Amino acid sequence: MATIGNNNINAKLVLLGDMGAGKSSLVLRFVKGQFFEFQESTIGAAFFAQTLALNDATVKFEIWDTAGQERYHSLAPMYYRGAAAAIIVYDITSTESFERAKKWVQELQKQGNPNMVTALAGNKADLEDKRRVTTEEARTYAEENGLFFMETSAKTAINVNDIFYEIVLKLKNLGASGSATQ
Repeated sequence: MATIGNNNINAKLVLLGDMGAGKSSLVLRFVKGQFFEFQESTIGAAFFAQTLALNDATVKFEIWDTAGQERYHSLAPMYYRGAAAAIIVYDITSTESFERAKKWVQELQKQGNPNMVTALAGNKADLEDKRRVTTEEARTYAEENGLFFMETSAKTAINVNDIFYEIVLKLKNLGASGSATQ
């Protein structure tokens, strides 16, 4: 959940997606401004914190970067339980990664926080020549499922900060409508 007080928001955010989709790379680019061509696989989950100032509000994200390997799937509910926001990441060069992202969406719709702000991130946008999932296909899927959609590139930093800022705006709007805890 997101807690709001004195224009300060604390929000738990979880990243979900297939192994190799670039979840850890997105978080490292956002939190530390770094990108590593060969990122080691996450074991279980990794935790990061990042604070953003946006106009009149300060948002402190508690970011849980979950492992994408199937053997860690059973741990995921522990990380998305109580989350105010989720970014479901897929690799635009892999239809299998996109199909797996759809399964994460279905799981969150069934078991996640009903007021969760959920983003669908088509990562590796720098690999346009290897694209297997069209922007239109992903955008349509996101719209049909109440998600907001952006294509990102952790490597070139395209839309990385933007997706997190968009989450902040949506969390603020939820708070204003009374859906977030105060």
